[in-house]
Parts: sequence; structure tokens; C-alpha cells
Amino acid sequence: MRTFDVIIVGGGPAGLSAAISAARAGMKTVVIERGDYPGTKNVMGGILYTSATDLVVPGFWKEAPLERPIVEQRIALLSGDEVMMGGYRDPAWAAEPYNAHSVLRVPFDRWLGKQAEKTGVMIIPETLVTDLLYQGDTVVGVRTGRPEGDLGAKVVILAEGVNNFLAVKAGLAQPLKPQAVAVTVKEIIALPKETIEDRFCLEEGQGATIELYGDATAGMMGVGFIYTNRESISLGVGAILEQLIKHRWTPNDLIENLKSKPYVKRLLRGGETKEYLAHLIPEGGYTHVPKLHRQGVLVVGDTAMLVNSLHREGANLAMDSGRIAGEVAAQSIEAGDLSDRAMAVYETRLRDSFVLKDLYKYRHMGKFFEKNPHLLKTYPKIFSQAAKMYFTADGVPKKQRQKEILGMIFENRPKLGLIKDIYGAWRALL
Repeated sequence: MRTFDVIIVGGGPAGLSAAISAARAGMKTVVIERGDYPGTKNVMGGILYTSATDLVVPGFWKEAPLERPIVEQRIALLSGDEVMMGGYRDPAWAAEPYNAHSVLRVPFDRWLGKQAEKTGVMIIPETLVTDLLYQGDTVVGVRTGRPEGDLGAKVVILAEGVNNFLAVKAGLAQPLKPQAVAVTVKEIIALPKETIEDRFCLEEGQGATIELYGDATAGMMGVGFIYTNRESISLGVGAILEQLIKHRWTPNDLIENLKSKPYVKRLLRGGETKEYLAHLIPEGGYTHVPKLHRQGVLVVGDTAMLVNSLHREGANLAMDSGRIAGEVAAQSIEAGDLSDRAMAVYETRLRDSFVLKDLYKYRHMGKFFEKNPHLLKTYPKIFSQAAKMYFTADGVPKKQRQKEILGMIFENRPKLGLIKDIYGAWRALL
């Protein structure tokens, strides 16, 4: 049986980040990827944050296949055909070191795989890992679907994505539950670069994002998104699987609903759909994070439920967790200690970082929205009607108009319910 120091299962951002950090520490490292090459099986909305990526590949923006630096981020509340918007633009985000870029995963992940190979990582594509190998309670390798496909390792890092098959078999995670994952569907829609820059009021080469709530998901817990690429737009929408099942919606229903909104239709006009993708995103938050380690095993990225949906952060949590896992694996191997206690250093470092601190901060958010399904239906309607009444000049005195707005608010949401919602939001989000 061929043996390595570190085996990583999965060639996404988390797995490749783990491989790069382990190889840099002198470890004989291999990544096993079920796709033809890294990126072919990976899907995400398409925003890559600079700080986490720079720790894995310093100065990556000088050569990585990126789309546009994001200079503006908008939030839109949809209520019927009405839209209420807010946003922030910073021209400084268009200069190095940048804040974030839009990316297309296939070219970017393939590039990141090449960076891993430059550090000495071996990538084995088109290979499925079917189980872990054990010596007592310690994991000592993996079993693949290939003939004579057992590979030995001192540490195995699970970066298999949201479909946590191996983590479940290893007793680290529970099978996925419908309330803990979102179904997301996405289209890549081609548009000329000049058209994109004109419609989003951008300077040449700059990018913007829009998150859409409320009727973007027909009031279900979820979000729509629009990201600008060089010569295309990434349009997507996701909702909690449990709610899709309850309302009998398909992924295609989700995206067609979003595309039917007048505001969205205007941004997409004249575009041509080039790709259609659907996948699951872990949305369980802190309360669904699995056990992150055992003897000889670490769990990273989506497999560890490391997604901060409120701040649209997933890739940076994946890359940070992968980088830390690779470093801990190397340190444990050098120290000759592969016990669960040695692996626990990984969790300690995650808890000391923004990764688990942020997830802990929003640990009540999922339950709050789950228990208050009216939030994404009632409040977009209230805000839209209040804005319409406020900005309408029709001879009504402003004092009277303010009373009318308050009356409309309490008509849609009684005072006691409003107080409960404000307190619940404060507790869940602040």
C-alpha cells in the first residue's frame, strides 16, 4: 500500500488550501478528487475574499483567473414588483490588495490546483474515496473505488463538501437534514462587458453584487444573488430544502420566480444563459457543526458546515479552515502524536479565529427565522409600502402621512408582534 503523510479528500478551496499548507510544511501530500480535475464538481455563488486567499497563495490576484474586483455591494428587498434597496460603494476596493473578487469556480479551482502541484502536492483525479482505513480507533488511510486503491496516511483531511458521506461513516457528523441545507440554483448569463458596466454603473473592470430577499424566494428562508463577471452575470437563488419540500417548489421554480421580477429582468435583458447549475449549501450554522477531529482525521470547509450565510461567506471560511488543518496535521506528524488530543489543536485554532467566533455569534439565527416564517413576507411588504407612502407627494400633510405609515405598519404587524420580532432579531443577529 502506497503511503503519504497527508491525504485530502476533495479538491475544492478547503481541500487545496489544506494541501498547500501541509506540503509547504514538508509533508508528502495527496489530494483525491472525484472530478476530472479540481473545479469540475465544485459550485458556489462566485465571491472570493482576498484576506483568506492571500494567506494560502500570497499575491494571488496578480495571476489567478479572477473576474472583477467588487467595489459595490447592494441589498434589495423585493415585495411583488416593488424594490427597496441599500448599498455601499468604495472605489478603494478596486485597488490592491482588494476586498473581494467575483470568480468562476472551474477556472479558479483548476488554477489553485496548479498552485498546489507547484508545492509538491500530488492530485489524483477521477477517483472516489469510499471509506476510511482504521488501525484500532486511528484512521490510517483511505479506500478508493479503484482496484488496489488503498492508500495509507498519517492524517486524513475530509474536504468532501456538503455531502458528508465519509464524515458520517467516521462517526463525526450526522446525515444531512432538510432544515440544515439550502438548495441553490445558478445560471451564468453572458452579456457584453460594456453592457454590464453600464447597467451596474461601474467603471471599466469593476464589479458589483446584489443580494435579494423577500419575494426573491417567495418569502421562503433564502436569498437571491447577482454577481458581475467580466462578460457574464452569475444569477442564483437558494432556499432551505425543508421549505422547498413543504411548498412543493423545484430548484427551477426558484430561479424562474427570481428571473420574472421586473428589476431582475431589466438587468438580464439581452443575456444568454451559458450554464445552469444546482447544488446544496450547508446552512445549519454553529449548532450543526460536526465533531471536527478524531485520531488521524480533520474535517474542513462545507463538510464541517462552515458557512456564514448572513455575510455571504463560505469560501473564506473553507480556505482558512483548510489552511489551519494542513498546518496542524504537519505539526502533529512532526511531533509523532496523532491522537485525538493532538488533532484537537485544529478546533482550538478555529475557535480562536473568526471562523467559529462568527458562527457562534449567529447561532440563534436559523431557529429565529424558522420560528418566524412571516419575516421575509411581511417586512419587505411593510418597508416597500412605507417607502412608497413617504416618497409620494400628493398634497397630504407630512404629519398625517406619518400617522398613516404607522397605521399601515400596525395593520400588517400588531405592536406586540413587532416588539417580539425586534427583540428576536436583536438576540439572533446582534
